[in-house]
Amino acid sequence: MPTALAALEEAYARRGAPPASTKGPAGDRTPVVGYVGADMPVELLTAAGVRAFRLTGDPESGSALGDRYLGRGVDPMARSVLTRLLDGAFGDLDHIVVSHDCEASLRLFYALRELRRVEPGTKLPEAYLVDILHLPHRTTARYNRRRIGEFAARLEAWTGRPLDLAGAVAAHDERRRLLAAVAELRRAVPARLTGRQFLAVADPGLPVDEHIALLERLLAEAGQLGEHAGRRVFLSGGDHDTPHVYEAVESEGYVIVGEDHSFGGPHPDSPVGAGGLDALAEHYHHSGPTAHRATVGERAAHAARAVRHCRAELFVAYSRIGDEAPAWDFPAQRAALDIPAVLLERQEYGRADLTALRKEHPCAV
Repeated sequence: MPTALAALEEAYARRGAPPASTKGPAGDRTPVVGYVGADMPVELLTAAGVRAFRLTGDPESGSALGDRYLGRGVDPMARSVLTRLLDGAFGDLDHIVVSHDCEASLRLFYALRELRRVEPGTKLPEAYLVDILHLPHRTTARYNRRRIGEFAARLEAWTGRPLDLAGAVAAHDERRRLLAAVAELRRAVPARLTGRQFLAVADPGLPVDEHIALLERLLAEAGQLGEHAGRRVFLSGGDHDTPHVYEAVESEGYVIVGEDHSFGGPHPDSPVGAGGLDALAEHYHHSGPTAHRATVGERAAHAARAVRHCRAELFVAYSRIGDEAPAWDFPAQRAALDIPAVLLERQEYGRADLTALRKEHPCAV
């Protein structure tokens, strides 16, 4: 395995763990911020100089505390994240930032805010909501610009210093460019990366400068990558914050060559460019067509384009119990595609019942 890919895999395995040290070169402590959701303007976190990482769940450790406060009708990924926060799995966070990318994230934010208010013994840090909307209206754009500005001001208040927005935007745009180049390796025929490997490449939980350095090394070592000739799958539907479902699907002889969830790379993957907070607000206003914030027709058209781009041979839609929205899109997506499609519906968090896949579209290992 190329050394860069091994390093990214190692970082992915430990992402979300408490950082070993948050002291700066002058001995001062760098604030640690955990964030939730696909609508997070991560450029602002980088610009503030905080140690930021996306909070993830764990299908193996249960979610009893999260179930108690959120109820079992909420997406189990959010319930698992809350359980891990209450268990102290993420270490000492200074702040938690939640984006309103879906109803489960919003419910998680309300639970965190109320728990801090009524049960101070939980020692939860302050939770802050970044509320980005996606309606195609000028009033929505103005609303988003105000929310982005308020978040920038809050970060400056937390850190006591101005944001380096231009530098942060340039770094994240470079990361997007490099990830797009790496994604082409997976889209090759045969694929040079598995879907499971691409999860580690796209979201290893590293600071952006470290991530960029490893992506550059990975591209330089591309000639050392193996070939993966399984039946090519595009995975649509809910978020996958762990590799469990990818590992289950690819163990059957498939190779996931594309996806449309937010752990599979930055969405949108177009650059922010110049323009400061105005450009950043515009960028997140028009982020990708997820099942929670786009029309069925938009999702179907996006699926057809993405499938053609990655040369997929099979379309698999995945919908968890408690996250039913992706299943609503499936009939229109299937009608828009010129390849076979299968729906894996009402799946347990971190699990994939592949009975329908094996029955309708078998693939020998």
